[in-house]
Amino acid sequence: MTTIQLTTKINAPIEIIFDLSRNIDVHQQSTSKSNETAIDGITSGLINLNETVTWRGKHFGVYLKHKSLISAMENPTYFVDEMLEGKFKSFKHQHTFIQKDGFVVMEDKIQYETPYGIFGKLFDLLVLKNHLSTFIAERNSFIKTLAEKHQK
Repeated sequence: MTTIQLTTKINAPIEIIFDLSRNIDVHQQSTSKSNETAIDGITSGLINLNETVTWRGKHFGVYLKHKSLISAMENPTYFVDEMLEGKFKSFKHQHTFIQKDGFVVMEDKIQYETPYGIFGKLFDLLVLKNHLSTFIAERNSFIKTLAEKHQK
């Protein structure tokens, strides 16, 4: 099991950051490099508890599908998306939002397992973990910019 943890400090109200983080349209805008598109389930607006979305995006030169379920949610401090169908053996992304003195700490904890035994582990070590870390960091930067603009 691989774990990625990222922390982003944002100067905006927690409710705005929470909603931007679960907004399908914002996700599509923030991941335009990989042409992420919601193709099934909730395909626009805010996704909620027990709802699903299927993403199609280009990673490593190939279009891949990833179906996620929002398996837990505490508005505006926490939600979890878990893979139902896709290329991973398992994939869980926990989103936590902590109100501090005038800002919010957005924490991402991603835990996943790769298929294909030792080859999957090697691919993860050499390429995948860095790719996912960069992918989420860019998404978080996009959310931070939107949230802080909204604040002004």
